[in-house]
Amino acid sequence: MGEEAWIGLGANLGDRRATLESAIDALRVLPHTRLTARSRLYRSPAWQASGPDYLNAVARLSTGLAPHDLLHALQSLETHFGRLRPYPGAPRTLDLDLLLMRDRVLHTPELTLPHPRLHERAFVLRPLAELAPDLPIPGRGTVAACLHTVDAQDCTVWCHP
Repeated sequence: MGEEAWIGLGANLGDRRATLESAIDALRVLPHTRLTARSRLYRSPAWQASGPDYLNAVARLSTGLAPHDLLHALQSLETHFGRLRPYPGAPRTLDLDLLLMRDRVLHTPELTLPHPRLHERAFVLRPLAELAPDLPIPGRGTVAACLHTVDAQDCTVWCHP
């Protein structure tokens, strides 16, 4: 159908599990897109911010959308789920990050691929490693190699989908 894209999902406000499950359902129906895999849910403390613990997951899509079109679709879903951006690091009902699109490297004012902090975050790398430990992160090595550098970060399986 299209290009492989990896999406990070997170929520730390409201019914986190229900929100993430609904967001995954919403990814299934994006235009020109098919959900091909999803991780379990993981719990982690708020990263460089205050607020309740997050639930996180990763989804793999096959999409015909261009990177910026996919980003805009993800941002629309965040808004639909009540995402507000009062300040950087604010707690959120839903966070959707475009992590990778195959081996694309992209730097625009609106979008950087791969996600610039992907390799530093256990809450992204653990669910990503569940699905694709050998996936290369351009300029960083494989997911599994990056995961070893963040082993000390608190991130555990929360529940099964």
